[in-house]
Amino acid sequence: MRNNIIPYLFCGSLIFGIWTALYFVYFHHDNMSKLHRTVQEHAPAWAHVHEQEIYNPEEIRKQHIIVDMAVEDAPVEQKPFSPLYNFSDPELLDGFLKYGFNAIVSRSLGHEREVPDTRHKSRCLHNYYSAYLPTASIIICFYNEEFNALFRTVSSVVTLTPFHLLEEIILVDDGSEFGDLKEKLDYYLESLRGKVKLVRNRKREGLIRAKMIGASHASGEVLVFLDSHSEVNRVWLEPLLSAITRDSKTVVCPVIDVIDSMSLQYTPSPLARGAFDWNLHFKWDNVFSYEMDSPEGPTMPIRSPAMAGGIFAIYRPYFYELGQYDKDMDLWGGENLELSLRIWMCGGQLFIIPCSRVGHISKKHTRDSTFRKAMARNYLRLVHVWLDEYKEQFFLRSPGLKSMTYGNISERVQLRKQLGCKSFQWYLDTVFPELEASMNS
Repeated sequence: MRNNIIPYLFCGSLIFGIWTALYFVYFHHDNMSKLHRTVQEHAPAWAHVHEQEIYNPEEIRKQHIIVDMAVEDAPVEQKPFSPLYNFSDPELLDGFLKYGFNAIVSRSLGHEREVPDTRHKSRCLHNYYSAYLPTASIIICFYNEEFNALFRTVSSVVTLTPFHLLEEIILVDDGSEFGDLKEKLDYYLESLRGKVKLVRNRKREGLIRAKMIGASHASGEVLVFLDSHSEVNRVWLEPLLSAITRDSKTVVCPVIDVIDSMSLQYTPSPLARGAFDWNLHFKWDNVFSYEMDSPEGPTMPIRSPAMAGGIFAIYRPYFYELGQYDKDMDLWGGENLELSLRIWMCGGQLFIIPCSRVGHISKKHTRDSTFRKAMARNYLRLVHVWLDEYKEQFFLRSPGLKSMTYGNISERVQLRKQLGCKSFQWYLDTVFPELEASMNS
């Protein structure tokens, strides 16, 4: 019996070794190519939270005019990272598998660092904001986040947010399993007691419900949602609060700068607006030149059909009036588009504010079957509540989902009626006509 087992063990070890070697080769090729891209080749925001389609500015430039004056005269003065990595290092691989980025570099950066000011120098740096802006509760949800990345997010908010505007930072631990996010995190947060609230969910709720839990603990006039692997830039909050002060039904997002997953180098993004296709994949789209034809020029708020979803600000009473999130959506995915449609179709408006900049790590993740199932379910809830007769455009591209169950949506249908929301046809005609024009593509 023993003699029979040995060949099996040998074959198993050999197969495992071959697959590991192939993975390292792929991993090396993929990441080294990313390290040698120029800033212009970076997507103008993150690949996050929904790990969906990344917008490439070069592709848009072939078809339209992009107004990217927002990063004009904004040099990146930053100590360069070495492009040389040992891709056979188990620690490097382990960091990517656990966190989606280079945990070795993250540890070397520590709990805080200074990032380059990527705002438009001649426009944004001389803006003045009222001293009587509303207070903000910053909500940061995390699940098994890398400790240093999480703490840099918190530290950047504490350091770069005016004290009188920062009501609180609410950290929501959505059932993390890693040890350093327990007692160690409690210990380090002691120095920030009074400004940071730590809420620990008893079980994993998923990002969507975790955000709602965070909001329920907030007391600031404005809710600002941040991802747990982001770093805010200088004077980031005031432009967002100022826009909301002018209209409480305005929801605003900063420009999302890129923090590379391998080097963690912070690079500016050009101006872009949020959009999506008939597969409901979020993407970044061009900003038309006529939208910049005003005295404000490249600092003018950008009308955006959709938000990426991880980083935005909303007036707290309006968040509840609008119906928060669909609590029956699972994990994350699709909630950004659902909220975007609800904002526009139900009397609000959504803008990207060029003078507000926040960096975000472009995580590299694999999607397991649990995530794919949750995202499909979330999409179906969105489709059946908001797309009206245009839901057939979605099913033409994803016919396999037509028979999938998606739970009870009667509460969300009633919310739409209660809010007096407009039709999806109105949204296409008024907000995003380019989507209707792409139906046959």
